[in-house]
Amino acid sequence: MQEVNQNEWEGQLVVKTQELERVAQFLRDHDSSQMEQLIEISAADYPERAQRFEVIYYLLSVRWNQRVTLKVRVGETERIPSLCAVYPNADWCEREMYDLYGIVFENHPDLRRILTDYGFQGHPLRKDFPCTGYTEVRYDEVEKRVTMEPVELAQEFRMFDYTSPWEAAIAEKEKRAVQVIFTASEKEKENLPG
Repeated sequence: MQEVNQNEWEGQLVVKTQELERVAQFLRDHDSSQMEQLIEISAADYPERAQRFEVIYYLLSVRWNQRVTLKVRVGETERIPSLCAVYPNADWCEREMYDLYGIVFENHPDLRRILTDYGFQGHPLRKDFPCTGYTEVRYDEVEKRVTMEPVELAQEFRMFDYTSPWEAAIAEKEKRAVQVIFTASEKEKENLPG
């Protein structure tokens, strides 16, 4: 185990990949924990880290009214053990993580895509996946069928202006106020005798 973080309502454990199955089985079977339900599996992508992905398991003990979050950090090419033998409902959740992030679960009974098409390229929840995707799928009225075409962007270069229109309006108002003051001081000089 790497670290333990205890909140009032939830315990959080960060475990090593090779310890995941053993820790999950202990939490499920031990009398003091009885985490008999796997609620959900999710993941997060941190491309700047050496271990890019963080796979998060949410466990529940109905008996003790407690939740535990298990976190496992895994690299892009590393495999993570499947928890289908410990929690059978991990099956579809792990397939979802494989489909959306490309995380490979070792000894999974049926690891294939679950949400995207069979020919889909890439993994859409990775941060390096383009927002537009790689292909455009649409129904063609002329051909009366679904077609897939490469995405074409209408412009090669895009410049994003992150300034707020409100900040620009305030700056313009201040600029005019300075000009008014400057003009007023010039008029005062002209009206001075001498």
